[in-house]
Amino acid sequence: MSNAITINPATGENINEYERIAISKAKEKIALARKAYTSWKQTSFTERSQHMHALADHFEENKEAYARLATTEMGKTIVQARKEIEKCAWVCRFYADNVERFLGKETVDTEAKKSYVTFQSMGVILAVMPWNFPFYQVIRFAAPALMAGNTGVLKHASNVQGCAFALEDAFIKAGFPEGVFTNLNINAKDVKGVIEDKSIVAVTLTGSDPAGRSVATVAGANLKKTVLELGGSDAYIVLDDVDLEEATDLAVLGRLQNNGQTCIAAKRFIVLDAIYDAFLKMFTTKMANAKMGDPMDESTYYGPMARVDLRDEIHEQVTKTIAQGGRLLLGGKIPEGKGAYYPATILADVHPGMEAFDNELFGPVAAVIRVKDEHEAIALANTSQFGLGSGVLTSDRERGERVALELEAGSSFVNKLVASDPRLPFGGIKNSGYGRELSSYGIREFVNVKSVWVA
Repeated sequence: MSNAITINPATGENINEYERIAISKAKEKIALARKAYTSWKQTSFTERSQHMHALADHFEENKEAYARLATTEMGKTIVQARKEIEKCAWVCRFYADNVERFLGKETVDTEAKKSYVTFQSMGVILAVMPWNFPFYQVIRFAAPALMAGNTGVLKHASNVQGCAFALEDAFIKAGFPEGVFTNLNINAKDVKGVIEDKSIVAVTLTGSDPAGRSVATVAGANLKKTVLELGGSDAYIVLDDVDLEEATDLAVLGRLQNNGQTCIAAKRFIVLDAIYDAFLKMFTTKMANAKMGDPMDESTYYGPMARVDLRDEIHEQVTKTIAQGGRLLLGGKIPEGKGAYYPATILADVHPGMEAFDNELFGPVAAVIRVKDEHEAIALANTSQFGLGSGVLTSDRERGERVALELEAGSSFVNKLVASDPRLPFGGIKNSGYGRELSSYGIREFVNVKSVWVA
């Protein structure tokens, strides 16, 4: 059985090695989670909230240690890692404070003496989570799932196993009973067997399109619900009335945030012809000036990609796009030295049929597309297999809102980068998945919406 080895993407050095557990051991842990569920589901919202607030306190008190662990294992800058831990605490408090409002009984007037809708927990939920936000992605699932009365088991990405074990430990230190949240350090090939386990009632996955299809196929064959948050190729329409300084500042952050490795990053910049050349010139200058380097350095703007193989994959996408007629304006070369670094890269004059247009660019690479007018911009934004996030940059809010409503995506933001916010539902359409996380919609994904009628 192969072990999980974590490697520092900034240096290429091995950090740690974690022994995989066999599927038989995983099933024992799932059985424990099922046993914990029988008592956890009986706890009150108040008791669950106390634990969740304790977890938020724990994140805040240990923010620096957790941030450094995330930076060391997957390469995000230490500044952004701290923000990730802060966001974990925010989500915990949000659900602790709002669970009764989201899941309280809803009285319905009928001919019955009493009729209402109640939201009841389901059981053990399996979460298959990615490496790019190794703490937040897990909390985004766990906080609502546990507050609803479910228990959770985690299959985390191999390269962030330190974060996975740290999360399990955090729940224990916050006072959650044993088995309410469990880390399963299993091989990817064993996920199928876990989904098939009778104690697993549903699955949530954040990851690639192929991974989502694989999990959904197994879950569907076993009649188990899934929520999938998959890839994205978010289009940002840059209208001709925009403030170029503000727009290009936002574009650089949108493309280089988390070292370019986020599903809702700005990836396709669709720019109206009247300002295309000016936007491209300013954008290129600012991307070139963004500092790539040691993610532990407070002044670093973006660090390495999470793994060397991922760096090599995006370089292949850049090379393919250039061969298809895309124009390389910046970057596009693998730097010498250790680590999984890849420079800020801009591909101009991109159009449908090119790799950089048709598929997700999960790294610091921007595709810039020229269009003649707003109508063509909307059409090209919607010409995508993905539909996770989208944006509009403009000085006219009403115009921006009108365009945003035309975009085929789970989120459309005007003059701001798409972000997951616990107050709003988060998820996609098309090949970006289905179901919603966060807000009241997210916590209701893994509950039995039950009608009660008393004659």
